[in-house]
Amino acid sequence: MTPRDPKAIIRIARSSGADSDAQPLDLGARVRELRKARSWTLEQAASQAGLARSTLSKIENGQMSPTYEALKKLAVGLRISVPQLFTPPERDQITGRLAVTKSGEGEAHATATYEHELLAENLTKKQMLPYRARVRARSMEEFEGWVRHDGEEFLYVLTGVVRLFTEFYEPIEMRRGDSAYYDATMGHNVISVSAEDALILWVTSLT
Repeated sequence: MTPRDPKAIIRIARSSGADSDAQPLDLGARVRELRKARSWTLEQAASQAGLARSTLSKIENGQMSPTYEALKKLAVGLRISVPQLFTPPERDQITGRLAVTKSGEGEAHATATYEHELLAENLTKKQMLPYRARVRARSMEEFEGWVRHDGEEFLYVLTGVVRLFTEFYEPIEMRRGDSAYYDATMGHNVISVSAEDALILWVTSLT
């Protein structure tokens, strides 16, 4: 079989999300960066990839253009896909954002059925909305129909026992440590079935 053109792999990488207007990637520098990120010596990386040390050294220094078979070995050795060899890390998107919410310091929002405590409220343009909720409702009759909204949702029971009602499934009883991940456009409601109000963690996607 004719070795595949490495330039075709670059096109695959770009079609999978890399910026087509970006500067050409230095493959040798990329391989060296990936190797050093794993704290591997040339000998260790070459051994992992099944290549000669001299071959890997020449690739890293731009002294030879690797065949497609060598690219596949490199990818396997580095435990990544071949296109990732040609996809630079998106450093310009690393923001280092951090938000810490101490217990009880979240922004409170109470409703007839839940008491919400919004977490990481000071961060803007979040991709997720995390919040603790005290479940006050004890029956479905306390809700004005189904709750539904865009995105997906993750529910984790912190204390007590709850019953998760969904539009398309039978009710599910959940206890401390139980969790559920579901499509939030599907109607859903949660009630507490324990003597005390149950406490749950909810994380809702905002995309």
